[in-house]
Amino acid sequence: MWYALATGRASGPGACELHHYPPGMASLDVVLDGTALPIASVTAVARHGAQVRFDHSARARVDAARAAVLAQVALGKPIYGINTGFGNFAQVRVDDHKLADLQRNIVRSHAAGVGEPLPSEVVRGAMLLTAASLARGISGVRSAVIDSIVAHLNAGIVPVVPEVGSVGASGDLAPLSHIALALIGEGSVTVDGRTMPTAQAQAAAGIAPLALEMKEGLSLLNGTHVMAATAALALDDTRRLAGAAIAATAMAIDGCRASDSGLDARIHHARCQPGQELVAQRLRALLKGSQVLPSHKEGDPRVQDPYGLRCAPQVLGAALDAVAWAEGVVTRELGAVTDNPLVFTLGGTAIVSGGNFHGMPLAIALDTLKIALCHVAGISERRTYWALSGHDRESRVRPHLAVDAGFDSGLMIAQYTAAACVNELGVLAHPASPGNVPTSAGIEDYNSMGATSARHARRSVELATNVVAIELQTMAEALDCQRPLRSGDGVERAHAIVRGQVARLAGDRSPAPDIAAIAGLIRSGAFDRLLD
Repeated sequence: MWYALATGRASGPGACELHHYPPGMASLDVVLDGTALPIASVTAVARHGAQVRFDHSARARVDAARAAVLAQVALGKPIYGINTGFGNFAQVRVDDHKLADLQRNIVRSHAAGVGEPLPSEVVRGAMLLTAASLARGISGVRSAVIDSIVAHLNAGIVPVVPEVGSVGASGDLAPLSHIALALIGEGSVTVDGRTMPTAQAQAAAGIAPLALEMKEGLSLLNGTHVMAATAALALDDTRRLAGAAIAATAMAIDGCRASDSGLDARIHHARCQPGQELVAQRLRALLKGSQVLPSHKEGDPRVQDPYGLRCAPQVLGAALDAVAWAEGVVTRELGAVTDNPLVFTLGGTAIVSGGNFHGMPLAIALDTLKIALCHVAGISERRTYWALSGHDRESRVRPHLAVDAGFDSGLMIAQYTAAACVNELGVLAHPASPGNVPTSAGIEDYNSMGATSARHARRSVELATNVVAIELQTMAEALDCQRPLRSGDGVERAHAIVRGQVARLAGDRSPAPDIAAIAGLIRSGAFDRLLD
Protein backbone atom coordinates (compact mmCIF):
# COMPACT_ATOMS: atom_id res chain seq x y z
CA MET A 1 0.00 0.00 0.00
CA TRP A 2 2.86 2.42 0.72
CA TYR A 3 3.99 2.05 -2.91
CA ALA A 4 0.61 3.18 -4.19
CA LEU A 5 0.63 6.18 -1.86
CA ALA A 6 3.70 7.72 -3.37
CA THR A 7 3.30 6.70 -7.00
CA GLY A 8 -0.40 6.41 -7.64
CA ARG A 9 0.10 2.79 -8.71
CA ALA A 10 -1.13 -0.14 -6.64
CA SER A 11 1.12 -3.02 -5.71
CA GLY A 12 0.91 -6.06 -3.47
CA PRO A 13 -1.90 -7.65 -1.45
CA GLY A 14 -5.05 -5.55 -1.28
CA ALA A 15 -3.90 -3.34 -4.13
CA CYS A 16 -7.36 -3.46 -5.67
CA GLU A 17 -8.58 -1.42 -2.71
CA LEU A 18 -6.35 1.49 -3.77
CA HIS A 19 -7.56 1.98 -7.34
CA HIS A 20 -8.52 5.53 -8.21
CA TYR A 21 -11.05 6.61 -10.78
CA PRO A 22 -9.47 7.89 -14.01
CA PRO A 23 -10.96 11.11 -15.43
CA GLY A 24 -14.53 10.58 -16.56
CA MET A 25 -15.16 7.48 -14.46
CA ALA A 26 -16.88 9.32 -11.62
CA SER A 27 -20.12 8.79 -13.54
CA LEU A 28 -19.92 5.04 -12.95
CA ASP A 29 -22.29 3.67 -10.33
CA VAL A 30 -20.97 2.74 -6.91
CA VAL A 31 -22.75 -0.49 -5.98
CA LEU A 32 -23.67 -1.38 -2.40
CA ASP A 33 -23.37 -5.16 -2.46
CA GLY A 34 -22.05 -5.80 1.04
CA THR A 35 -18.37 -5.79 0.11
CA ALA A 36 -15.84 -3.23 1.27
CA LEU A 37 -15.84 0.13 -0.48
CA PRO A 38 -12.44 1.26 -1.77
CA ILE A 39 -11.32 4.80 -1.04
CA ALA A 40 -11.83 5.56 -4.74
CA SER A 41 -15.56 4.86 -4.41
CA VAL A 42 -15.85 7.16 -1.41
CA THR A 43 -14.19 10.01 -3.27
CA ALA A 44 -16.21 9.33 -6.43
CA VAL A 45 -19.49 9.75 -4.55
CA ALA A 46 -18.38 12.38 -2.03
CA ARG A 47 -16.58 14.69 -4.44
CA HIS A 48 -17.63 13.84 -7.97
CA GLY A 49 -21.32 12.99 -7.73
CA ALA A 50 -21.11 9.34 -8.73
CA GLN A 51 -24.48 7.64 -8.46
CA VAL A 52 -25.12 4.89 -5.92
CA ARG A 53 -27.01 1.65 -6.47
CA PHE A 54 -28.28 -0.88 -3.89
CA ASP A 55 -27.56 -4.39 -5.16
CA HIS A 56 -30.45 -6.89 -5.19
CA SER A 57 -28.47 -9.67 -3.48
CA ALA A 58 -27.54 -7.36 -0.61
CA ARG A 59 -31.18 -6.31 -0.40
CA ALA A 60 -32.17 -9.91 0.16
CA ARG A 61 -29.72 -10.25 3.07
CA VAL A 62 -30.98 -7.01 4.61
CA ASP A 63 -34.57 -8.21 4.38
CA ALA A 64 -33.67 -11.54 5.98
CA ALA A 65 -32.03 -9.82 8.94
CA ARG A 66 -35.05 -7.56 9.34
CA ALA A 67 -37.36 -10.56 9.44
CA ALA A 68 -35.19 -12.07 12.16
CA VAL A 69 -35.49 -8.88 14.25
CA LEU A 70 -39.28 -8.88 13.96
CA ALA A 71 -39.39 -12.53 15.01
CA GLN A 72 -37.33 -11.84 18.12
CA VAL A 73 -39.42 -8.83 19.11
CA ALA A 74 -42.57 -10.93 18.76
CA LEU A 75 -41.23 -13.16 21.55
CA GLY A 76 -41.58 -10.22 23.94
CA LYS A 77 -37.98 -10.13 25.18
CA PRO A 78 -36.25 -6.79 25.95
CA ILE A 79 -33.61 -6.10 23.28
CA TYR A 80 -31.31 -3.09 23.59
CA GLY A 81 -32.09 -0.30 21.18
CA ILE A 82 -35.16 -2.02 19.81
CA ASN A 83 -37.61 -1.93 22.70
CA THR A 84 -35.45 -0.27 25.37
CA GLY A 85 -34.05 3.19 25.98
CA PHE A 86 -30.53 4.17 24.97
CA GLY A 87 -27.24 4.71 26.76
CA ASN A 88 -27.93 5.37 30.43
CA PHE A 89 -31.62 4.51 29.78
CA ALA A 90 -30.88 0.98 28.54
CA GLN A 91 -32.74 -0.53 31.51
CA VAL A 92 -36.00 1.22 30.57
CA ARG A 93 -38.43 -1.02 28.65
CA VAL A 94 -40.51 0.91 26.09
CA ASP A 95 -44.10 -0.04 25.30
CA ASP A 96 -44.62 -1.64 21.89
CA HIS A 97 -46.94 1.11 20.65
CA LYS A 98 -44.18 3.69 21.25
CA LEU A 99 -41.36 1.93 19.40
CA ALA A 100 -41.60 3.97 16.20
CA ASP A 101 -41.74 7.22 18.19
CA LEU A 102 -38.74 6.01 20.20
CA GLN A 103 -36.65 5.93 17.02
CA ARG A 104 -37.75 9.39 15.97
CA ASN A 105 -37.01 10.72 19.47
CA ILE A 106 -33.44 9.44 19.42
CA VAL A 107 -32.78 11.18 16.11
CA ARG A 108 -34.21 14.47 17.32
CA SER A 109 -32.57 14.44 20.74
CA HIS A 110 -29.14 13.43 19.49
CA ALA A 111 -28.96 16.12 16.77
CA ALA A 112 -27.06 18.41 19.13
CA GLY A 113 -24.06 19.48 17.05
CA VAL A 114 -22.51 22.93 17.08
CA GLY A 115 -20.11 24.91 14.92
CA GLU A 116 -19.67 25.42 11.22
CA PRO A 117 -21.26 22.91 8.84
CA LEU A 118 -19.14 19.98 7.74
CA PRO A 119 -18.04 20.18 4.09
CA SER A 120 -20.58 18.64 1.75
CA GLU A 121 -18.05 16.03 0.62
CA VAL A 122 -17.65 14.77 4.19
CA VAL A 123 -21.42 14.53 4.68
CA ARG A 124 -21.89 12.72 1.37
CA GLY A 125 -19.08 10.35 2.27
CA ALA A 126 -20.66 9.63 5.65
CA MET A 127 -24.04 8.98 4.03
CA LEU A 128 -22.44 6.53 1.61
CA LEU A 129 -20.61 4.68 4.38
CA THR A 130 -23.78 4.52 6.49
CA ALA A 131 -25.69 2.98 3.59
CA ALA A 132 -22.82 0.57 2.83
CA SER A 133 -22.63 -0.59 6.45
CA LEU A 134 -26.39 -1.17 6.66
CA ALA A 135 -26.31 -2.98 3.30
CA ARG A 136 -24.04 -5.66 4.79
CA GLY A 137 -27.17 -7.16 6.27
CA ILE A 138 -26.44 -7.50 9.98
CA SER A 139 -28.00 -4.30 11.29
CA GLY A 140 -31.61 -5.45 11.09
CA VAL A 141 -33.07 -2.39 9.35
CA ARG A 142 -35.48 -2.38 6.43
CA SER A 143 -34.21 -1.98 2.90
CA ALA A 144 -36.25 1.23 2.82
CA VAL A 145 -33.67 2.92 5.06
CA ILE A 146 -30.86 2.24 2.60
CA ASP A 147 -33.11 3.22 -0.31
CA SER A 148 -33.73 6.58 1.37
CA ILE A 149 -30.04 7.34 1.85
CA VAL A 150 -29.30 6.35 -1.76
CA ALA A 151 -32.16 8.53 -3.06
CA HIS A 152 -30.88 11.58 -1.18
CA LEU A 153 -27.33 11.01 -2.41
CA ASN A 154 -28.39 10.59 -6.02
CA ALA A 155 -30.58 13.69 -5.84
CA GLY A 156 -27.71 15.80 -4.47
CA ILE A 157 -29.51 16.56 -1.20
CA VAL A 158 -26.86 17.14 1.48
CA PRO A 159 -27.88 17.53 5.14
CA VAL A 160 -26.45 20.49 7.04
CA VAL A 161 -24.32 18.89 9.75
CA PRO A 162 -22.50 20.94 12.43
CA GLU A 163 -18.90 19.79 12.68
CA VAL A 164 -18.58 19.49 16.50
CA GLY A 165 -20.47 17.07 18.72
CA SER A 166 -19.07 13.57 18.25
CA VAL A 167 -16.86 12.00 20.90
CA GLY A 168 -16.14 9.13 18.54
CA ALA A 169 -17.26 6.24 20.70
CA SER A 170 -20.95 5.34 20.42
CA GLY A 171 -20.42 6.18 16.81
CA ASP A 172 -20.54 9.72 15.48
CA LEU A 173 -23.86 10.19 17.27
CA ALA A 174 -24.46 13.92 16.90
CA PRO A 175 -23.40 14.40 13.26
CA LEU A 176 -25.08 11.20 12.12
CA SER A 177 -28.24 12.36 13.91
CA HIS A 178 -28.28 15.50 11.79
CA ILE A 179 -28.07 13.30 8.68
CA ALA A 180 -30.89 11.09 9.97
CA LEU A 181 -32.92 14.18 10.83
CA ALA A 182 -32.87 15.12 7.16
CA LEU A 183 -33.93 11.63 6.10
CA ILE A 184 -37.10 11.98 8.20
CA GLY A 185 -37.84 15.36 6.64
CA GLU A 186 -36.56 17.70 9.34
CA GLY A 187 -33.64 20.09 9.66
CA SER A 188 -31.90 21.82 6.76
CA VAL A 189 -30.09 20.63 3.65
CA THR A 190 -28.14 22.08 0.77
CA VAL A 191 -28.86 21.46 -2.90
CA ASP A 192 -26.42 22.87 -5.45
CA GLY A 193 -24.96 25.03 -2.70
CA ARG A 194 -28.29 26.55 -1.61
CA THR A 195 -29.55 25.94 1.92
CA MET A 196 -33.23 25.17 2.37
CA PRO A 197 -35.62 23.26 4.65
CA THR A 198 -35.34 19.52 4.11
CA ALA A 199 -39.03 19.11 3.33
CA GLN A 200 -38.75 21.59 0.46
CA ALA A 201 -35.81 19.73 -1.10
CA GLN A 202 -37.50 16.35 -0.70
CA ALA A 203 -40.70 17.60 -2.31
CA ALA A 204 -38.76 19.00 -5.27
CA ALA A 205 -36.93 15.69 -5.73
CA GLY A 206 -40.01 13.54 -5.22
CA ILE A 207 -38.58 11.83 -2.15
CA ALA A 208 -40.88 10.96 0.74
CA PRO A 209 -39.58 11.49 4.28
CA LEU A 210 -38.44 8.24 5.87
CA ALA A 211 -40.82 6.88 8.51
CA LEU A 212 -38.58 5.12 11.02
CA GLU A 213 -39.50 1.81 12.56
CA MET A 214 -37.97 -0.12 15.46
CA LYS A 215 -34.16 -0.07 15.68
CA GLU A 216 -33.73 2.09 12.59
CA GLY A 217 -33.01 5.41 14.29
CA LEU A 218 -30.34 3.78 16.40
CA SER A 219 -28.76 2.09 13.38
CA LEU A 220 -28.55 5.42 11.56
CA LEU A 221 -26.84 7.05 14.54
CA ASN A 222 -24.39 4.31 15.51
CA GLY A 223 -21.26 4.03 13.42
CA THR A 224 -17.91 5.61 12.66
CA HIS A 225 -19.05 6.91 9.30
CA VAL A 226 -18.17 10.61 9.67
CA MET A 227 -14.71 9.80 10.99
CA ALA A 228 -14.17 7.17 8.31
CA ALA A 229 -15.36 9.42 5.47
CA THR A 230 -13.13 12.25 6.65
CA ALA A 231 -10.20 9.85 6.90
CA ALA A 232 -10.79 8.40 3.43
CA LEU A 233 -10.89 11.86 1.84
CA ALA A 234 -7.84 13.02 3.79
CA LEU A 235 -5.89 9.96 2.66
CA ASP A 236 -6.92 10.52 -0.94
CA ASP A 237 -5.51 14.05 -0.67
CA THR A 238 -2.40 12.79 1.10
CA ARG A 239 -1.67 10.38 -1.75
CA ARG A 240 -1.53 13.32 -4.15
CA LEU A 241 0.45 15.39 -1.68
CA ALA A 242 3.03 12.60 -1.32
CA GLY A 243 3.76 12.64 -5.04
CA ALA A 244 4.09 16.43 -5.03
CA ALA A 245 6.35 16.39 -1.97
CA ILE A 246 8.72 13.92 -3.63
CA ALA A 247 8.71 16.02 -6.82
CA ALA A 248 9.47 19.17 -4.80
CA THR A 249 12.35 17.38 -3.09
CA ALA A 250 13.85 16.35 -6.42
CA MET A 251 13.48 19.92 -7.71
CA ALA A 252 15.20 21.16 -4.55
CA ILE A 253 18.19 18.86 -5.01
CA ASP A 254 19.04 20.43 -8.36
CA GLY A 255 17.62 23.85 -7.54
CA CYS A 256 20.06 24.06 -4.60
CA ARG A 257 22.84 22.21 -6.44
CA ALA A 258 22.84 19.50 -3.78
CA SER A 259 24.61 16.15 -4.01
CA ASP A 260 22.83 12.96 -5.00
CA SER A 261 25.23 10.77 -3.00
CA GLY A 262 22.61 10.47 -0.27
CA LEU A 263 20.31 8.75 -2.74
CA ASP A 264 22.65 5.80 -3.28
CA ALA A 265 20.49 2.65 -3.21
CA ARG A 266 23.01 0.83 -1.01
CA ILE A 267 22.51 3.33 1.80
CA HIS A 268 18.77 2.84 1.86
CA HIS A 269 18.88 -0.91 1.45
CA ALA A 270 21.02 -0.99 4.59
CA ARG A 271 18.28 0.76 6.58
CA CYS A 272 15.54 -1.83 5.78
CA GLN A 273 12.74 0.75 5.79
CA PRO A 274 10.44 0.39 2.74
CA GLY A 275 9.26 4.00 2.58
CA GLN A 276 12.81 5.29 2.71
CA GLU A 277 13.91 2.99 -0.11
CA LEU A 278 10.92 4.03 -2.18
CA VAL A 279 11.53 7.77 -1.79
CA ALA A 280 15.20 7.41 -2.68
CA GLN A 281 14.33 5.33 -5.74
CA ARG A 282 11.74 7.87 -6.82
CA LEU A 283 14.16 10.78 -6.40
CA ARG A 284 16.84 9.00 -8.43
CA ALA A 285 14.33 8.38 -11.21
CA LEU A 286 13.15 12.00 -11.27
CA LEU A 287 16.74 13.28 -11.41
CA LYS A 288 17.91 10.80 -14.04
CA GLY A 289 19.67 12.63 -16.86
CA SER A 290 20.30 15.79 -14.84
CA GLN A 291 22.98 18.12 -16.20
CA VAL A 292 23.11 19.99 -12.90
CA LEU A 293 24.35 17.06 -10.78
CA PRO A 294 27.58 16.41 -12.72
CA SER A 295 28.28 20.14 -13.12
CA HIS A 296 29.38 20.52 -9.50
CA LYS A 297 30.77 17.07 -8.63
CA GLU A 298 34.33 18.40 -8.83
CA GLY A 299 35.60 21.41 -6.94
CA ASP A 300 32.49 21.97 -4.81
CA PRO A 301 33.74 23.14 -1.37
CA ARG A 302 30.62 21.88 0.40
CA VAL A 303 31.19 18.57 2.17
CA GLN A 304 27.60 17.68 3.03
CA ASP A 305 24.14 19.07 2.41
CA PRO A 306 21.75 20.06 5.22
CA TYR A 307 19.41 17.39 6.52
CA GLY A 308 16.45 18.80 4.62
CA LEU A 309 18.16 17.67 1.41
CA ARG A 310 20.41 14.82 2.58
CA CYS A 311 17.88 13.05 4.83
CA ALA A 312 14.76 13.58 2.74
CA PRO A 313 14.34 9.84 2.00
CA GLN A 314 14.61 8.97 5.68
CA VAL A 315 12.09 11.61 6.79
CA LEU A 316 9.61 11.41 3.92
CA GLY A 317 9.89 7.64 3.84
CA ALA A 318 9.04 7.35 7.52
CA ALA A 319 6.07 9.66 7.02
CA LEU A 320 4.80 7.62 4.07
CA ASP A 321 5.15 4.37 6.01
CA ALA A 322 3.04 5.89 8.79
CA VAL A 323 0.45 7.11 6.30
CA ALA A 324 0.34 3.66 4.70
CA TRP A 325 -0.36 2.09 8.10
CA ALA A 326 -3.18 4.59 8.67
CA GLU A 327 -4.55 3.82 5.21
CA GLY A 328 -4.66 0.13 6.09
CA VAL A 329 -6.78 0.89 9.15
CA VAL A 330 -9.15 3.09 7.17
CA THR A 331 -9.40 0.65 4.26
CA ARG A 332 -10.49 -2.08 6.66
CA GLU A 333 -13.00 0.28 8.27
CA LEU A 334 -14.60 0.87 4.88
CA GLY A 335 -15.68 -2.77 4.91
CA ALA A 336 -16.89 -2.77 8.51
CA VAL A 337 -20.24 -2.82 10.27
CA THR A 338 -20.10 -0.40 13.19
CA ASP A 339 -23.72 -0.52 14.31
CA ASN A 340 -25.02 -1.93 17.62
CA PRO A 341 -26.65 -4.34 18.34
CA LEU A 342 -25.92 -6.63 15.40
CA VAL A 343 -28.16 -9.34 14.00
CA PHE A 344 -26.65 -12.71 13.11
CA THR A 345 -28.82 -15.29 11.38
CA LEU A 346 -26.38 -18.07 10.51
CA GLY A 347 -27.22 -21.13 12.63
CA GLY A 348 -30.17 -19.42 14.31
CA THR A 349 -30.91 -15.80 15.15
CA ALA A 350 -28.78 -13.93 17.66
CA ILE A 351 -29.05 -10.22 18.39
CA VAL A 352 -25.76 -9.32 20.04
CA SER A 353 -24.88 -6.05 21.75
CA GLY A 354 -21.25 -4.98 21.61
CA GLY A 355 -19.06 -1.98 20.87
CA ASN A 356 -18.14 -1.91 17.19
CA PHE A 357 -19.15 1.74 17.08
CA HIS A 358 -16.06 2.68 19.11
CA GLY A 359 -13.79 4.90 17.03
CA MET A 360 -10.42 4.15 18.62
CA PRO A 361 -8.91 2.38 15.57
CA LEU A 362 -9.64 5.45 13.44
CA ALA A 363 -8.69 7.91 16.17
CA ILE A 364 -5.19 6.48 16.56
CA ALA A 365 -4.75 6.22 12.78
CA LEU A 366 -5.84 9.84 12.28
CA ASP A 367 -3.59 11.06 15.07
CA THR A 368 -0.73 9.23 13.35
CA LEU A 369 -1.64 10.80 10.01
CA LYS A 370 -1.42 14.27 11.56
CA ILE A 371 2.10 13.56 12.84
CA ALA A 372 3.20 12.24 9.46
CA LEU A 373 1.88 15.36 7.73
CA CYS A 374 3.90 17.51 10.16
CA HIS A 375 7.07 15.93 8.83
CA VAL A 376 6.08 16.10 5.17
CA ALA A 377 5.53 19.84 5.62
CA GLY A 378 8.29 20.48 8.14
CA ILE A 379 11.16 19.22 6.02
CA SER A 380 9.65 20.95 2.97
CA GLU A 381 9.71 24.30 4.77
CA ARG A 382 13.36 23.71 5.76
CA ARG A 383 14.35 23.25 2.13
CA THR A 384 12.48 26.42 1.18
CA TYR A 385 14.26 28.30 3.97
CA TRP A 386 17.64 26.96 2.85
CA ALA A 387 17.10 27.94 -0.77
CA LEU A 388 15.98 31.47 0.14
CA SER A 389 18.52 32.11 2.89
CA GLY A 390 21.24 33.36 0.54
CA HIS A 391 24.19 32.07 2.57
CA ASP A 392 24.83 29.07 0.29
CA ARG A 393 26.56 30.93 -2.52
CA GLU A 394 27.47 27.70 -4.29
CA SER A 395 23.78 27.12 -5.03
CA ARG A 396 23.69 30.14 -7.38
CA VAL A 397 20.29 31.07 -5.93
CA ARG A 398 19.75 34.75 -5.16
CA PRO A 399 18.76 35.64 -1.56
CA HIS A 400 14.97 35.26 -1.28
CA LEU A 401 15.04 34.86 -5.09
CA ALA A 402 14.58 38.61 -5.28
CA VAL A 403 15.12 39.98 -8.79
CA ASP A 404 16.53 43.28 -7.45
CA ALA A 405 17.64 42.42 -3.92
CA GLY A 406 16.68 45.07 -1.40
CA PHE A 407 14.31 46.81 -3.76
CA ASP A 408 12.48 43.50 -4.23
CA SER A 409 11.67 41.04 -1.40
CA GLY A 410 11.13 38.06 -3.69
CA LEU A 411 9.70 35.04 -1.90
CA MET A 412 10.80 36.12 1.58
CA ILE A 413 7.28 36.20 3.03
CA ALA A 414 6.18 33.03 1.27
CA GLN A 415 8.61 31.25 3.61
CA TYR A 416 7.00 33.06 6.56
CA THR A 417 3.67 31.61 5.42
CA ALA A 418 5.17 28.14 5.25
CA ALA A 419 6.54 28.62 8.77
CA ALA A 420 3.10 29.68 10.04
CA CYS A 421 1.55 26.58 8.48
CA VAL A 422 4.19 24.34 10.04
CA ASN A 423 3.57 25.89 13.46
CA GLU A 424 -0.17 25.22 13.20
CA LEU A 425 0.50 21.68 12.01
CA GLY A 426 2.50 21.11 15.17
CA VAL A 427 -0.41 22.30 17.30
CA LEU A 428 -2.88 20.12 15.40
CA ALA A 429 -0.60 17.09 15.75
CA HIS A 430 -1.30 16.91 19.49
CA PRO A 431 -3.23 13.64 19.67
CA ALA A 432 -6.93 13.81 20.45
CA SER A 433 -7.34 10.12 21.26
CA PRO A 434 -5.71 10.19 24.74
CA GLY A 435 -8.05 12.99 25.88
CA ASN A 436 -10.92 10.90 27.22
CA VAL A 437 -14.03 12.62 28.62
CA PRO A 438 -16.76 10.21 29.88
CA THR A 439 -20.36 10.62 28.74
CA SER A 440 -23.83 9.17 29.35
CA ALA A 441 -23.56 9.18 33.14
CA GLY A 442 -20.47 7.00 32.99
CA ILE A 443 -21.90 4.16 30.90
CA GLU A 444 -19.85 5.49 28.00
CA ASP A 445 -16.75 5.95 30.14
CA TYR A 446 -13.96 5.76 27.55
CA ASN A 447 -14.40 7.71 24.34
CA SER A 448 -12.01 7.89 21.38
CA MET A 449 -12.39 11.57 20.44
CA GLY A 450 -11.66 10.42 16.89
CA ALA A 451 -13.95 13.05 15.42
CA THR A 452 -11.55 15.70 16.71
CA SER A 453 -8.65 13.74 15.23
CA ALA A 454 -10.52 13.65 11.90
CA ARG A 455 -11.30 17.37 11.89
CA HIS A 456 -7.67 18.21 12.67
CA ALA A 457 -6.39 15.77 10.05
CA ARG A 458 -8.53 17.45 7.40
CA ARG A 459 -7.01 20.82 8.30
CA SER A 460 -3.52 19.32 8.45
CA VAL A 461 -3.70 18.07 4.87
CA GLU A 462 -4.74 21.55 3.74
CA LEU A 463 -1.84 23.22 5.57
CA ALA A 464 0.75 20.68 4.40
CA THR A 465 -0.44 21.11 0.82
CA ASN A 466 0.20 24.84 1.03
CA VAL A 467 3.68 24.29 2.46
CA VAL A 468 4.64 21.96 -0.39
CA ALA A 469 3.09 24.39 -2.87
CA ILE A 470 5.43 27.09 -1.55
CA GLU A 471 8.40 24.76 -1.98
CA LEU A 472 7.38 23.98 -5.55
CA GLN A 473 7.08 27.70 -6.23
CA THR A 474 10.51 28.33 -4.71
CA MET A 475 12.27 25.46 -6.41
CA ALA A 476 10.86 26.32 -9.82
CA GLU A 477 12.59 29.69 -9.44
CA ALA A 478 15.74 28.02 -8.09
CA LEU A 479 15.89 25.71 -11.12
CA ASP A 480 15.61 28.72 -13.38
CA CYS A 481 18.76 30.03 -11.68
CA GLN A 482 20.63 26.92 -12.92
CA ARG A 483 19.91 27.56 -16.61
CA PRO A 484 21.04 26.77 -19.23
CA LEU A 485 21.61 23.45 -17.40
CA ARG A 486 18.64 21.15 -17.28
CA SER A 487 17.58 18.76 -14.55
CA GLY A 488 16.28 15.22 -15.03
CA ASP A 489 13.29 14.61 -17.26
CA GLY A 490 10.97 14.01 -14.30
CA VAL A 491 12.07 17.20 -12.57
CA GLU A 492 11.69 19.17 -15.78
CA ARG A 493 8.14 17.87 -16.12
CA ALA A 494 7.37 19.04 -12.59
CA HIS A 495 8.91 22.43 -13.40
CA ALA A 496 6.77 22.68 -16.53
CA ILE A 497 3.62 21.88 -14.52
CA VAL A 498 4.38 24.77 -12.17
CA ARG A 499 5.26 27.11 -14.99
CA GLY A 500 2.02 26.22 -16.74
CA GLN A 501 0.22 28.07 -13.95
CA VAL A 502 2.81 30.40 -12.44
CA ALA A 503 5.19 32.62 -14.42
CA ARG A 504 8.79 33.26 -13.39
CA LEU A 505 9.32 36.25 -11.14
CA ALA A 506 10.17 39.44 -13.02
CA GLY A 507 9.85 41.56 -9.90
CA ASP A 508 7.74 41.61 -6.78
CA ARG A 509 4.12 40.47 -7.00
CA SER A 510 1.73 38.90 -4.53
CA PRO A 511 2.75 35.25 -4.07
CA ALA A 512 -0.69 34.31 -2.69
CA PRO A 513 -2.39 33.60 -6.05
CA ASP A 514 0.65 31.58 -7.15
CA ILE A 515 0.59 29.49 -3.97
CA ALA A 516 -3.14 28.87 -4.39
CA ALA A 517 -2.68 27.84 -8.03
CA ILE A 518 0.08 25.36 -7.20
CA ALA A 519 -1.91 23.97 -4.25
CA GLY A 520 -4.73 23.39 -6.72
CA LEU A 521 -2.34 21.49 -8.98
CA ILE A 522 -1.34 19.27 -6.05
CA ARG A 523 -4.95 18.52 -5.16
CA SER A 524 -5.73 17.70 -8.80
CA GLY A 525 -2.99 15.05 -8.89
CA ALA A 526 -0.91 16.93 -11.46
CA PHE A 527 2.35 15.59 -10.00
CA ASP A 528 1.25 11.96 -9.78
CA ARG A 529 2.55 10.69 -13.13
CA LEU A 530 5.87 12.42 -13.68
CA LEU A 531 7.67 9.21 -14.65
CA ASP A 532 4.98 7.72 -16.92
